[in-house]
Amino acid sequence: MTYTPEIQEKEVTGATIWLTGLPSAGKTTIAYELAGRLSAEGHRVELLDGDEIREFLSAGLGFTREDRHTNVQRIGFVAELLASNGVKVLVPVIAPYADSRDAVRKRHLSEGTPYLEVHVATPVEVCSVRDVKGLYARQAAGEISGLTGVDDPYEEPESPDLRIESHNQTVQESAAALHALLGERGLL
Repeated sequence: MTYTPEIQEKEVTGATIWLTGLPSAGKTTIAYELAGRLSAEGHRVELLDGDEIREFLSAGLGFTREDRHTNVQRIGFVAELLASNGVKVLVPVIAPYADSRDAVRKRHLSEGTPYLEVHVATPVEVCSVRDVKGLYARQAAGEISGLTGVDDPYEEPESPDLRIESHNQTVQESAAALHALLGERGLL
């Protein structure tokens, strides 16, 4: 006779939290701050960093509209898969086109997986001063083109679940606002 102990599992709600905004808006910084807080509270958390995804999951893709759409869809697929298995998935990815973000939201809705869109609404003037990766300086020097929000479009979300103006508050305040939204939506 085989004994199988009864496992009592706590109901765990996963969700995808997509932080969209211009390069150097503060998306990744806010995501890491929130990830630390959620992890300390005992949540399962994954952060899908756009640069890492491009290197490993989307290697070979360029920055055409089609390639950007493909990249966002791949990230959205992985995020939904993790979120549907109880993980809080933080996705600090530019995702410049509304139709690409909408497709990711629809995928989540069709699977019954919670999805929040957060617009980190930092003005391009502030982002270009922060310029954490040197992209704005390289674009200004003519070394690169197609920089989102400068010489390539960025379609701001019309009605995100939350709009964060990171230039008007601290990283901790931004993460706290997002944490509060998760609580309001029953995702904590």
